[in-house]
Amino acid sequence: MGSVWCPIVHVYLIIALFSSSALAEDPYKFFTWKVTYGTIWPLGVPQQGILINGQFPGPQIDSVTNDNIIINVYNNLNEPFLLSWNGVQQRRNSWQDGVFGTNCPIPPGTNFTYKFQMKDQIGSFFYFPSMYFHKAAGGFGGIKIVSRPRIPVPFPEPDGDITLLIGDWYKASHTALRTMLDNGKSLGNPDGVLINGRGSNGYSFTVEQGKTYRLRISNVGLSSSLNFRIQGHKMKLVEVEGSHTVQNFYDSLDIHVGQSYSVLITANQPPQDYHMVASTRFTSPILTGLGILDYSNSRKGVSGPIPSGPTTQIDWSVNQAKSIRRNLTSNGPRPNPQGSYHYGNIAIAQTFKLANSAPLISGKQRYAVNGISFINPDTPLKLADYFHIGGLFTLGGIPNNPDGRSPYLQTAAISAEHRAFIEIVFQNNENTIQSWHLDGFNFFVAGMEGGEWTLASRKSYNVFDAVSRCTTQVYPKSWTAVLLSLDNPGMWNLRSQTWERQYLGQQTYLRIVTLGDEYDIPQNALLCGKAAGRPHTSP
Repeated sequence: MGSVWCPIVHVYLIIALFSSSALAEDPYKFFTWKVTYGTIWPLGVPQQGILINGQFPGPQIDSVTNDNIIINVYNNLNEPFLLSWNGVQQRRNSWQDGVFGTNCPIPPGTNFTYKFQMKDQIGSFFYFPSMYFHKAAGGFGGIKIVSRPRIPVPFPEPDGDITLLIGDWYKASHTALRTMLDNGKSLGNPDGVLINGRGSNGYSFTVEQGKTYRLRISNVGLSSSLNFRIQGHKMKLVEVEGSHTVQNFYDSLDIHVGQSYSVLITANQPPQDYHMVASTRFTSPILTGLGILDYSNSRKGVSGPIPSGPTTQIDWSVNQAKSIRRNLTSNGPRPNPQGSYHYGNIAIAQTFKLANSAPLISGKQRYAVNGISFINPDTPLKLADYFHIGGLFTLGGIPNNPDGRSPYLQTAAISAEHRAFIEIVFQNNENTIQSWHLDGFNFFVAGMEGGEWTLASRKSYNVFDAVSRCTTQVYPKSWTAVLLSLDNPGMWNLRSQTWERQYLGQQTYLRIVTLGDEYDIPQNALLCGKAAGRPHTSP
């Protein structure tokens, strides 16, 4: 009998293994996006905008943890185009990051397919065009990554989920703004503030009496920190860039450039319409964008004064920032508490102290990191590194500490060790607020204080429940320190989220290399500059 049944058992075993493997594969979601110019009226006057599938803002990416995302992008503009995914970590896959240090742009009249996975991530993020100052014309949209059904979320399922993209806006075209920067001039103040593509002409969304809604709010603007608030309603903070937070209530939230927050609001006020407000912080004059929270059973429009923002400046904002902490008992994308990773007990292997500055170089306005103002070569750094093309960037060109050197232009990258636990201190000796972002990672915002950072400043760190995020603010004449493990190999952009500063050199790349732990170059990777015409194989 054994000789008769044994082959059949093997067949069943093979079928079972194949079925298990097929069921275990993570889902795929496919998108086709057509990028075009179109006329938009965000501040009541017509101007040329960048649309995706005819939409401004662009379509939202709705996904679940570990979904595979396939986006076929057709560039119908008259210049090259790139999209980047703000906060999506692209595990082992900086090939898809969508900034010029890692990707060649999509030429006009052609298409490119991005392929990446929402690996072990949840949360609220956004995408945006990363080249040629296209961000000033639109092309941005929301990204939502929800938990898998079997992973508990630390709050009841809301009755609705709404994305709000807030940001400052200029009436001038992106080409006019880019020309100003190329000529060494600063852009000056923006002209207004938008909520989902509209200024004071009003974006609105409808809620039902007694129900609770999740608002995913991202600052997709170019330069301005914004304060967001809703007339008569408190906001319960529940998530920041992929981390569940201690659920504090806020009357208003400071959301700095490039940051994303999730809050819960309950429609528990008398049935009428209410002001939604996004106004600039630390600016004169204050610019305001308005929207409407519309109760479905309302018989009364908005009334009363527009709710004012914080009356105090830096101290109020710093105190609010320090109140935002991780919820240590909740799960993240996996079924284990967020507090199971004791970052405060790990020895720091290396410290990078990075000071921003605003020098004139050859009579033109530039921005720098430790005296180095970054310039893009004609070949992405990732391709130059992969194909061993020398002379295109200087590894270690940025010193680990500001050393008082005279500022100059250079394509400089930071060499960092894979899996090292590092400290980055953002030192801001200027009078303007800064916003810093690192692609490929979340970091723990351990400390922020006024003055000059020293080793003694570590005594003030939160080494227990600091929020984990990918974008942090640095207040004027202050420092912010972050801690992170370099567990994601690749070439990763570290940049100012203030887009004028990024465009004029306040950025660099972290090069983290390990053998066999990063995905191979995609077969559809675009090759440009000195990498053009090379085979898509290891050199």
